[in-house]
Amino acid sequence: MNLKQTRLHILPEAGDLAAKAKTGISLHCHTEHSKEMLDFVPVYAEKLPIIAYFWKKERQNFFKREGRYPDFSNSFWSPPMSPASVYDIEKKQINDTGLNALVSITDHDCIDAALKVNEQAGNQNAPISLEWTVPFGYGFFHVGVHNLPQEHAVELTKTLLDYTFNKENHTDAKLHEMFSMLNDLPGVLVILNHPLWDIETVGKEKHELLLKDFLKINGRWIHALEINGFRSWSENKAVIEMAETHGMPIATGGDRHGCKPNTVINLTKAETFDEFVEEIRIHKRSEVVLMPEYKQPLHSRQLQSFSEILKHYPEFAAGRQLWYERVHYDIGDGLGVRPLSDHWLYGGPFWLRCAIRTLGFLGSPTARPIFSIARKKMDRVPKNAPNAAFEAPDPDETPRNLPSEAVG
Repeated sequence: MNLKQTRLHILPEAGDLAAKAKTGISLHCHTEHSKEMLDFVPVYAEKLPIIAYFWKKERQNFFKREGRYPDFSNSFWSPPMSPASVYDIEKKQINDTGLNALVSITDHDCIDAALKVNEQAGNQNAPISLEWTVPFGYGFFHVGVHNLPQEHAVELTKTLLDYTFNKENHTDAKLHEMFSMLNDLPGVLVILNHPLWDIETVGKEKHELLLKDFLKINGRWIHALEINGFRSWSENKAVIEMAETHGMPIATGGDRHGCKPNTVINLTKAETFDEFVEEIRIHKRSEVVLMPEYKQPLHSRQLQSFSEILKHYPEFAAGRQLWYERVHYDIGDGLGVRPLSDHWLYGGPFWLRCAIRTLGFLGSPTARPIFSIARKKMDRVPKNAPNAAFEAPDPDETPRNLPSEAVG
């Protein structure tokens, strides 16, 4: 299958992109203002060798002491980097390829970082954006909402979050109203982030059923599907195929939470973010690049990011230097969600500190060959786009009744 909506570039090594475009656009970045939920902890802690043993033991001890198991539903952690640092890192990577840079920061359900960067860099270089959590059915989706109008950004964000956090609003009619409101703003870009990721941990089949329903009902409001810098090649390839089948463009989102720049970027001949939005929304075309770093084994990059998230940063402001100052948890003492540093003086149990050091080693370049050998063949990034061998997906495996065009 030849790609019609999107032009894909796979860079074997860092190089000049000035011959291909005027501007590089980095979408989907997270800063210290992003509250990242911890409800994934039990799922992954039970799967990791050795750590699973200590986790189950600690969990049982908690139950004996408190009469209940740990509840991570209201807990969160925040990435280490400041808004200015994230913006500068993303801008530099793009500038180093010979392109002008536009950077859209999208913290979870929050525009504070985007507002701060916007004050310094200006709206056309740093649009006001967020990653909006959209409850739907038995799960939820993450939607990148980019380039909110400056004069109404705060008000619009409050309206979106009222839908997210008020369960009485969780109806198809209300969600239709939210998407319609965004679509009526011609400069706003709506992207369905990592659509095939089972982020709710409900299982692959249940997630895909939920995705089909979501796109049947709301697909006309989605301007692009995202291929994500921290998802596997096989998953991103399937997203590209699904988008092409339905005449939708794709957009990249790096989804960075650590200290390294996004491994995927968008290319455009546009000079402003508004012009880029027009390419996606009206002309339904896109051009994207997988940077050389994306070809590194995903699990190795994920662990590298974890090690950056859990690193000690003595140069940071007080209260942000240690990882357990950046993780917040409610122990049920009536004082609400507080940093773990309020409970731990030295970073928690000995086994946990050892596990964190182990993660640091596994995320280092030294351990990368291990992950290269273990990587599945289907997740090895092709040398170039023609070698990707895109295929049209089975119609029974993709959402039906999805309009071929999002509303312009």
